[in-house]
Amino acid sequence: MESRLLLILLLSPLLAACAGQPLRGTGDLGVVIERASGTLQVVETTGRTRLTRVEGLGDLSHASVVFSRDERYAYVFGRDGGLTKVDILVGRIERRIIQSGNSIGGAISQDGRLVAVSNYTPGGVKVFDAETLELVADIPALGANGHRSKVVGLVDAPCMRFVFSLYDAGEIWVADFSKGDRPAITRYTGIGRQPYDALLTPDGRYYIAGLFGEDGLALLDLWNPQRGVRRILQDYGRGERKMPVYKMPHLEGWAIAGRYAFLPEVGRHKVLVVDTESWTRVGAIPVHGQPVFVMARPDGRHVWVNFAFPDNDTVQVIDTESLEVIETLKPGKAVLHMEFTPRGEAVWISARDSGTVSIYHTGTFERQAVLPAEKPSGIFFTSRAHRTGL
Repeated sequence: MESRLLLILLLSPLLAACAGQPLRGTGDLGVVIERASGTLQVVETTGRTRLTRVEGLGDLSHASVVFSRDERYAYVFGRDGGLTKVDILVGRIERRIIQSGNSIGGAISQDGRLVAVSNYTPGGVKVFDAETLELVADIPALGANGHRSKVVGLVDAPCMRFVFSLYDAGEIWVADFSKGDRPAITRYTGIGRQPYDALLTPDGRYYIAGLFGEDGLALLDLWNPQRGVRRILQDYGRGERKMPVYKMPHLEGWAIAGRYAFLPEVGRHKVLVVDTESWTRVGAIPVHGQPVFVMARPDGRHVWVNFAFPDNDTVQVIDTESLEVIETLKPGKAVLHMEFTPRGEAVWISARDSGTVSIYHTGTFERQAVLPAEKPSGIFFTSRAHRTGL
């Protein structure tokens, strides 16, 4: 009898906590970056509501986010070198470290065990234990020229690899963690001048780096890495005249739908269509302004496009079968980012200068809801936890 009473007394606080905090899943959760205030909104897509706000995340002017494989934790990469692990279920910072002087993004490993951060200052990649944020590996980006380089375009790749580019050295590196925490590094030199960002195709096969210092793109086939890096789209980058975005800073904004890639035509008011089997251009679609992000709906049926200043109050929708613009929307001033719900029935769009996040139905293009936010920029949903290269 006494043991039963003791057990009840011990369990009472836990039972009370469970009663006051009902269990919920994480599949419909996400975060919105509020860049001006260094805060994070936790949102849910089923009811289209904000759940809570998390403060104290530092400089979020170029922030990005990845998620743990159980979707509970968001790892936030700040421009101030901050790496913050946020528990989105309870809305609090689990741990925060300053791991460098200037950081530009990160990735999480295929098994969810490692979090990697790419750094400008000092140039290199640091890799941390996802559970504790303890340092696992430090990879200085020392190029063939003997100097440290800024690191850009860091992505996770299949077989426990991280792939990234050295901006100052003109190189692509692959760090292989498949055999333990001391990575095997493969270096590809002379890939082009000043790679500035990169993407990984959704199947994890092709790593493509854009070049700021010259025209063209550098492509590495991760299924056949022994073939080295080759150049594609040799004239990509030439604009008819200098525009607000004359070189694309975000290759992850490319849309790949079926056989084709849809990407901003640099210096032109067009979306370029590229065959991903031959990596040659097959068409161009006239649009409202200079495109910044071209994002594919999850089923690939439509791509959504936003634009650089002064046309950045507009979003257009392209039909990937007819290759025509089928809808033009005005979500607000300074549209920065778009994120589709996991199955693509809705898209969330941040408008920084309007202080809003608008939610549109992707079939009817009707605006379903508007949420207030302080200078919102990036929107990231937990479904990213199960996609390679994000």
